[in-house]
Amino acid sequence: MAVTVLIGAQWGDEGKGKVIDVLTERVDWVVRYQGGNNAGHTVEIGDEKYVLHLIPSGILRPGTRCVIGNGLVVDPAGLRQELEDLHARGHETRGRLFVSDRAHVVLDYHKALDGALEAEKTGRTIGTTRRGIGPAYAEKSSRTGLRMVDLLSPELPDRVADAVRRANTRLAALGAETLRVNETVGRAVEAAQYLRPYICDTIPLLNGARSKGDSILCEGAQGIMLDIDFGTYPYVTSSNTGASGVASGTGLPPQSIQRVVGVIKAYTTRVGEGPFPTELSDATGERLRERGGEYGATTGRPRRCGWFDGVIARYAATVCGVSDWAITKMDVLDDVETIRVCTAYECDGKRLETVPADLETFSRCRPVYEDLEGWQCSTAGCRSVEELPEKARAFVHYLEDFTGVKAGLLSLGPRRDQTLSVEDGDFD
Repeated sequence: MAVTVLIGAQWGDEGKGKVIDVLTERVDWVVRYQGGNNAGHTVEIGDEKYVLHLIPSGILRPGTRCVIGNGLVVDPAGLRQELEDLHARGHETRGRLFVSDRAHVVLDYHKALDGALEAEKTGRTIGTTRRGIGPAYAEKSSRTGLRMVDLLSPELPDRVADAVRRANTRLAALGAETLRVNETVGRAVEAAQYLRPYICDTIPLLNGARSKGDSILCEGAQGIMLDIDFGTYPYVTSSNTGASGVASGTGLPPQSIQRVVGVIKAYTTRVGEGPFPTELSDATGERLRERGGEYGATTGRPRRCGWFDGVIARYAATVCGVSDWAITKMDVLDDVETIRVCTAYECDGKRLETVPADLETFSRCRPVYEDLEGWQCSTAGCRSVEELPEKARAFVHYLEDFTGVKAGLLSLGPRRDQTLSVEDGDFD
């Protein structure tokens, strides 16, 4: 059975949680393949609002099974809190959520190191969430990290104690406060006991489901412009956020991927530091932020807002092999008279039509815009493509033509029922 991948095609926060929730109505499994609880997926169902950080959004669909793949770094205490919150709201997770025993673990000392390392980068901070994600991935690469399988070992207290002592040496060298070994060990052991029933080898589980004909949706966190290889390095996350991360983060073979859904906002946002060519530091940017509720689901930080960057969207389509777009937050542009789309960059007198690798060059890029007429009426009540204002449909067509990718889904608000799905991705 084919595997569908859903990726963020900008700098994250594109509304993937809602799109996943819509798509999971027709899938058997939802698999998260990278990142940690530095990301947040927000889903609104009726009057209920859910913010999930580690658990796939599919958990909100009864009968859908969910996997936290081996490509993640998992904060056991954070995962336990998410599970307890879901249980308190009536959602059953036992037998529906499976956590890879190969996923790496985030503990208190990773968070302490994250903060200390950020504080050390005077004048050039990355803007991390300080959730310990980078240090955990660094340990994974240096082959000194702990994995979820270690939570099942009777030697867990000793392994955590050794890791904390090593981290304390680094923290002291950075001039940061060190951690109490026994307290850190105790919290880890307590969380491990709670999570024990969820931890298993998810590779045969997923490949068995695929062989059986089950439908599988793989979800990423953040967006392609925060990818460790393809993003605005070093202002990126520590994992592969695009479709290339699926095989290494789940154990599903690359040839099983048949569809890649790219999620893009009708404008662009970014959290944290780094270049952002279409950023609006004016009243228009503030209006987008307020109308779009552009504040981080994980940290509450205000997001930087700007016009739609077609260069980035086309780059994402190329790098990730996007099959169709899910365009979100169209309704935020309902009252905009003139909508601008960046179609190229200008830097040092030269025209650039792709994303430069050199950060200094990218920082000097200025957007070349195409102006489109806004529709200036509400789309909130539209329940079919035919009901959309003509100029809203023209906007969608323009994005399709420029990127070479058809739109298959359109979101006009945060609720499930504010979603237009179009057969074969055709808005004609």
